[in-house]
Amino acid sequence: MPIFSEKLKENVFAILPILFIVFFVHFFFTPLETPILIRFIIGAFLIIMGLALFLVGVDLGITPLGSLTGQTLTKTNKLWIVLLAAFILGFFISIAEPGLLVYAKQIESVTNGGITSLTLLVSVSIGLAILVGLGFLRIIYNMPLYRILLVLYVIIFILALFAKKEFIAFAFDASGATTGVLAVPFLLSLSVGISRLKKNSKSSEKDSFGLVSIASSGAIIAVLVLSFFASSGVTSVDHITMPNETRIIRPFFDIGWQMLSDSFMALLPLLVILILMQIFRFKLSKRQFRRIVFGFIYAFIGLFLFFLGVNGGFMEVGFRIGDLLATYDHKIILIIIAFLLGLFTIIAEPAVSVLTHQIEDITAGYVKRKAVLIPLSLGVGLAIMGSVFKILIPSLELWHIILPGYIISLILMFFSPKLFVGIAFDAGGVATGPLTATFILAFIQGVASSTVGADVIIDGFGMIAFVALAPIITLQILGIIFKIKTRKEGV
Repeated sequence: MPIFSEKLKENVFAILPILFIVFFVHFFFTPLETPILIRFIIGAFLIIMGLALFLVGVDLGITPLGSLTGQTLTKTNKLWIVLLAAFILGFFISIAEPGLLVYAKQIESVTNGGITSLTLLVSVSIGLAILVGLGFLRIIYNMPLYRILLVLYVIIFILALFAKKEFIAFAFDASGATTGVLAVPFLLSLSVGISRLKKNSKSSEKDSFGLVSIASSGAIIAVLVLSFFASSGVTSVDHITMPNETRIIRPFFDIGWQMLSDSFMALLPLLVILILMQIFRFKLSKRQFRRIVFGFIYAFIGLFLFFLGVNGGFMEVGFRIGDLLATYDHKIILIIIAFLLGLFTIIAEPAVSVLTHQIEDITAGYVKRKAVLIPLSLGVGLAIMGSVFKILIPSLELWHIILPGYIISLILMFFSPKLFVGIAFDAGGVATGPLTATFILAFIQGVASSTVGADVIIDGFGMIAFVALAPIITLQILGIIFKIKTRKEGV
């Protein structure tokens, strides 16, 4: 299967930098126990295989479901049906997002059940679903994206002023976690279909951009609103103790059934939607329908292997490296490792590769792929390094970076070409891939756990928000450079 080989190769290159960094730290700074290291290698292998199968499933089954659904909705010409479908599809695609599922379980773990994973999943998915409907309205009625984003982020910052402190980091992180390897292609395929609802207007490529950024802002709003209703049971956590598991294979079997159940429940709603749409609307041939069903099977197997690898040993090593480097006061090494994690993982991220090629095509080669990739990877490296600085410097808080960062982003919207505004805000979701929401987040929590004066709940989160912010600023600046360059050549 050529498509599987391609996805497998992409994921090998995505995981390799983390493998090199782990073994570098192991041999030269903080040796890891042999069982932990072996579980990490097994986990990495399962993640590579799992993500490859999952992405094949997305291409064969889930993305076609989004495209077919979008095309079907265009034929109804009834706005209420479109908005209802937007809510249902947005909700279930968010529930099934691997990065969000892992992130929600991490929140439940560090808060000792004060915020359950189900509560966070449902809240984020409702917020995303409502804003997907707004995104559809923008496409149908040609609403300017920058105006909608401006209003949404003003609402977000007003809510943040009154929200509980720990929920601010949870909210911005959830925004990046929910727009991952499943949600992004599905939402983009939906937006292409919905753009055909526009009357007296030619559908253009830029209509594919903006829906992801609008939807992800719904996740932020939902979690901030949740903070007003959550109990005050979420208390500070100074340190997390990881269990000292000496067995190698047994931990994978211990969590196997739970991972199988989580994978099945994540994809079940989408499968039900597929079957119902096939009966009442799609009327696909047996061959077409069988192909999509096989896509769901691949996605299910891949999701199971991914969850098994992440929870069986992969994230544990990320946490331990951060924990040990902070414990032994290797501050310089800690900062360098944080930067390298951001630099290399973003370069290897498959979705980023697609995005950079897309920008080069849209600008007819004026903005080269390398011109995007280099500042983007540097920006993400600095973002993760900034997360470590936030932990090491007690007086530095999340809003000290996030607030001016988003103010700059919103100001840039008025100067950057509107196409780049959509690309930039969508890229924030693209940059926060499955490795960011798993290994790197665990690394940051490990650092927070062993840093004197740090609070794991407050300081151990916010990293995904930093990573999501970096492309928004970087790509809008590139858009301005592109605009200046084309004007000069036009003269």
